[in-house]
Amino acid sequence: MDYLTAVGDLEAIYGAVLPTAATKVADWLIPEYRTWIERSRFCVLSTVGPEGTDASPRGDDGPVVRVVDERTLALPDWRGNDRIDSLRNIVRDGRVSLMFMIPGSVNVVRVNGRARVTADAGLCDSFARAGKAPRTVTVIALEEVYFQCARALLRSRLWAGQDESAGLPTPGHILAAMTAGAVGGAAYDAEWPGRAAKTMW
Repeated sequence: MDYLTAVGDLEAIYGAVLPTAATKVADWLIPEYRTWIERSRFCVLSTVGPEGTDASPRGDDGPVVRVVDERTLALPDWRGNDRIDSLRNIVRDGRVSLMFMIPGSVNVVRVNGRARVTADAGLCDSFARAGKAPRTVTVIALEEVYFQCARALLRSRLWAGQDESAGLPTPGHILAAMTAGAVGGAAYDAEWPGRAAKTMW
């Protein structure tokens, strides 16, 4: 078996990035992305460190992260297995990715950025529930935010029987917001199921 070892080889197979795939990327939380993230109770936090990579599920009974401002998120470290693999990685290499999911939506919103861990008492206490506060909070400086292609969740039927997606900004809404209406909108959303059906597998 031969393996691909050059970016050019990949690009020859997959071709050019579609304009909409490039347009959807923002370097700050436009209102549509902010709405999405504030509705999400679950995300996967990916980190990298000297020992390798790590992906950790994070969840809450409300928003899984706090939006501090249009370029900053705060993620409380609630009780887990205390391996602190993700936190170990972050204090040595701040690069992180987060993937936000909402039951019923086949879209996923990704944030890429740089993170730092703090045990600041005031910040930790601001997340307190029933007298219990997280021991640390991860503060993420957002560098990129964008929605992922829906095909993976469509293929897997991940949310069969669950739907909390009413009222979420759609990919068409997000693209229209990113381009002042030049790309996306209702037409994009209406055409998407047909495109997906032809290119699912």
